[in-house]
Amino acid sequence: MGQNSGMKIPSHVETLVLGGGCFWCTEAVFVQVKGVLDVESGYCNGQTRNPTYEQVCSGLTGHNEVVLLVYDPQVISTRVLLEIFFVIHDPTTLNRQGNDRGTQYRSGIYFTKPEQAEVAKAIMAEIEADHIFQSPLVTEVLNLDNYSAAEDYHQDFFERNPTQGYCMAVAAPKVWKFKKTFSEWMKAT
Repeated sequence: MGQNSGMKIPSHVETLVLGGGCFWCTEAVFVQVKGVLDVESGYCNGQTRNPTYEQVCSGLTGHNEVVLLVYDPQVISTRVLLEIFFVIHDPTTLNRQGNDRGTQYRSGIYFTKPEQAEVAKAIMAEIEADHIFQSPLVTEVLNLDNYSAAEDYHQDFFERNPTQGYCMAVAAPKVWKFKKTFSEWMKAT
């Protein structure tokens, strides 16, 4: 697993996988969320077993760049995680986040329990009913399938490379938006 993989994880935890564009950006936010015990960048819901980054980027495997979240539902709910998710990315652009284009950048919620899908669909219905975005949501809600961890150099990328150009231009603003909007959910430093 990701940065906290040496820690003892309680038995009541849950796993949820989110695709919100480049996994470096999504991971950079969720490693800072209270109640999230581990975050791992990876690939899911494609046809190829254990694809490489290059294969996923080709668009031929059907995979999405995602982050696997291990979280404590006694600390943070699936609903709050999804509220954060919908604030830090654009769920209305199909196969695109900013300048990142391709099916691997699609907005997706990949559940491991049916209750997570119910929460996701309820939040999405509320977002649509309240006209939060000017365009309709394109976020897919699917059962997690064919997940594999991304290569080691993708794990904790933002933390290890905060001054890298992409991190400064794309990931840092998402982290800032999370801190501003969800300060009560920041892990104590």
